[in-house]
Amino acid sequence: MQRWQLRTAASLFVGYSAYYLCRSNLAVAAPLLIREFGSRGLNKEVLGQIASVGVLFYAAGKVVNGVLGDFLGGKTVFLVGMVGAVAATVVFGLGQGAGVFFAAWAANRLVQSMGWAGLVKTTANWFSYRAYGRIMGLLSLSYLVGDIVAKLVLGHLLALGVGWRGLFMTAAALLAGVALVNWLSLRGSPAEVGLPVPAASPVSLFTSPEAGAGPPASLGSLLRPYFRSPAFLLMLVLSFGLTALREAFSFWVPTYLVEAAHLSESAASQYSALYSAFGMVSILGAGYLSDAWLRGQRGPLILAACLGLVPVLLAMTRPATGSLVPLLLISLVGLLLLGPYAFLAGAMSLDFGGQQGAATASGFVDAVGYVGGTGALWLTGVLAQRQGWGHAFWALAGLAGATAGAALVFYRTQERGLAATAMAPAGR
Repeated sequence: MQRWQLRTAASLFVGYSAYYLCRSNLAVAAPLLIREFGSRGLNKEVLGQIASVGVLFYAAGKVVNGVLGDFLGGKTVFLVGMVGAVAATVVFGLGQGAGVFFAAWAANRLVQSMGWAGLVKTTANWFSYRAYGRIMGLLSLSYLVGDIVAKLVLGHLLALGVGWRGLFMTAAALLAGVALVNWLSLRGSPAEVGLPVPAASPVSLFTSPEAGAGPPASLGSLLRPYFRSPAFLLMLVLSFGLTALREAFSFWVPTYLVEAAHLSESAASQYSALYSAFGMVSILGAGYLSDAWLRGQRGPLILAACLGLVPVLLAMTRPATGSLVPLLLISLVGLLLLGPYAFLAGAMSLDFGGQQGAATASGFVDAVGYVGGTGALWLTGVLAQRQGWGHAFWALAGLAGATAGAALVFYRTQERGLAATAMAPAGR
């Protein structure tokens, strides 16, 4: 069993990391796209709109593909998402204007929404609830490792003079190779190899978590428990704010470093990996603090992180005189933001959904979050284009403050006083 669990974890980790080759590429290529198509109206505002439309499709796909993951199986949606992302990336790389870019990026983000749903469903099938915190902590690093590696590799390709089209084609080819490896190595559940199903979460919203990894009886029986849970509904509010902040930074950091820190496009791509690198530290540290010091409670850490983000974002409103301060500030944002963000759609969703509904839980949490991300991407692009980066960071600081208020409500009404054993272990 342990050998198959290690194989499953490795396949999911590498596979989800590789998704980011066809996701981080637009952020890396953004300055080059502005340079080539700027005379035809493709500026930061329009790029922000393209990214926002993509996130909106990603959010819609999270709901649909989360439900599909629970009915069709994690491996199926995980692999279909990879193949779809490869096709959409090739179409984008062949595009000649904003119309194709809008359509291809929307399609790319729609199919990419299958990735995390497939990962969560497969994890719920293969691992006991007692290991949710550890396994989701590990797998949560995949999207940061993927973002870091993608930006380093793609930035190096830019330095070699590949150009943005070559960037997209190379990303598609690499992801296609990983998809083939996952098709050969990944199994959807222990039953496929004659192994027993692991223990399900005892605090699942479903009345019969012992039903195991089989599909739900009906769509209604799958969805009703989530909308009757105040704790789950508050999780959706937190996801809205934290994902909006995460999306704004994940996309706009390279362009910000080019324009505010005066770095080259290749250097900005590579240095933007600092945001994700410090995010890795944040995920591991937040998980440890939540379990060891806070008895599994997430609200206090989310509250403290959002309050800490406010002065950092306000500091980013000031014009930079060099590259050191902007690099320090984006690192602090990653350190404060990504650990609390990681709690929501990983181990907490596994605990709420168990083996029957984990993909759906993560899908709803992420979907609501990416609705917030859509607005944040668009608003950041509009403010940066029309009024400068200072106004964009004022808006993001206000969002961080509002999310801190939601975290306070979540903690005081849902977490305070609960026994540590009733809380989920830390994770994505």
